Amino acid sequence: MEILGYSAAVLIGISLGLIGGGGSILTVPVLVYLFGIDAGLATSYSLFVVGTTSLVGAWKNHTKGFVDIRTALLFGAASITTVLLTRRFLIPLIPNVVYSNANLSISRSMLTMVLFATLMLLASFSMIRGGSKAAPAGAGAPSAPVPLSLLMYGVGIGLVTGLLGAGGGFLLIPALVLLLHMPMKTAVGTSLFIIALNSLIGFTGDLGHVAIQWPFLLTITGIAVAGILAGTWLSKKIPGEKLKKGFGWFVLIMAVYILIKELFFR
Repeated sequence: MEILGYSAAVLIGISLGLIGGGGSILTVPVLVYLFGIDAGLATSYSLFVVGTTSLVGAWKNHTKGFVDIRTALLFGAASITTVLLTRRFLIPLIPNVVYSNANLSISRSMLTMVLFATLMLLASFSMIRGGSKAAPAGAGAPSAPVPLSLLMYGVGIGLVTGLLGAGGGFLLIPALVLLLHMPMKTAVGTSLFIIALNSLIGFTGDLGHVAIQWPFLLTITGIAVAGILAGTWLSKKIPGEKLKKGFGWFVLIMAVYILIKELFFR
């Protein structure tokens, strides 16, 4: 199972490099089901893996002029604050046994994975259906103040990242394209930078509160980073939209598997 897990870590990075999102949605299931890590700890590990991998991808895109730093920082202000508050104050309030009676017991781990599978379903539908049309190649982010709707998006993505350790790229890219009329390549690069900020700062909120197995975590992260470098190179050769739909079907199958496993075979 571990060999399969390390192979999946490459896929996480490749998908981030190719489509700017999606790969992070696999990180927690890979850690939980292939490496046997507790779901709560897996969300912490995921923040580091996704954050570091996305940062490398963002840097590669920045060297090509495909990252809008100003937009990322403005958008990130709301999402980063939400991630920190969620990891510091909300997560510790969730008990190990969320609900229990004579016939049903819902653990924190089970709730985390069911919520994660639900998020995966939403992500898969978004990827299969296909994103909105990209803005014209010459269009850039507007100079007007960031609209309230974008700030609300930031809070929502921060909550998703904080609770589940997912980057939220499948939510970020449509927001950047639709609300800011950003070209698709710039939206991908900017999305990676926002994901990196959210995830790594969220991870710092966990330091001192969870036991980190650094050799394992750094190994998984290194493999995912190699994947995103490969994905960035492949993005020049493979139509991203076709790959996005194929990956969406894979995520859909994974989501259904997790729901069946957690709800019927615990």
